[in-house]
Amino acid sequence: MENLLHAITNLGPLAVILVIFAESGLMAGFFLPGDSLLFIAGTLVNQGIFHINIFAFASLLFGAAVVGNTTGYYIGHKVGRRLFQRPDSRFFRQEYLQQAEKFYEDNGSKAIVMAMFVPIVRAFSPVVAGISHMPYKTFATFNIIGAFVWTCGFTFLGYFAGTVIQKLGINIEVAALLIIFLSLLPGIAHVLKEPENREKIKHHIKKRITRRK
Repeated sequence: MENLLHAITNLGPLAVILVIFAESGLMAGFFLPGDSLLFIAGTLVNQGIFHINIFAFASLLFGAAVVGNTTGYYIGHKVGRRLFQRPDSRFFRQEYLQQAEKFYEDNGSKAIVMAMFVPIVRAFSPVVAGISHMPYKTFATFNIIGAFVWTCGFTFLGYFAGTVIQKLGINIEVAALLIIFLSLLPGIAHVLKEPENREKIKHHIKKRITRRK
């Protein structure tokens, strides 16, 4: 956690903005800590470590999320179902694309908003919307709503929490760890909801126990 905080502090606001874009624009969100990154960045602005106006910062983050999601949408629209034949790589996982498609099928257009709060699915949801040929006007509406609530919500939460953290003398690393845990809960719940996933987890745990014996 200390290394994460130092990395964010050293990279600065511009790097945070680029990471938020990359979450969906480059389909790299399965390993990027978007929720906790926004929260920590907001706290760093509050404490004067990031020298930028909080409203300007939140606006830039919002814009980065909208542009990133739109980029993902057009990638999916242009490439289509061929993406499901793309081999796995460091920045791409076929199973995550399939999870996003299932999430989209279960929730429809509102999945664009809901997915912003589900790690991994967030990175691939716009792509699936493009592949499914969701009307762009519909996508744009939900994209703006989801990006605004997600970026501004976590950024301002971190900003105002920074004041409370200072007054209570709470270590920022502890606060960041808590927000990371909370941000992962929707994704964990989504995964565990599927019986197949629960069986895979049980099998993996049994396999690890057997190896130790």
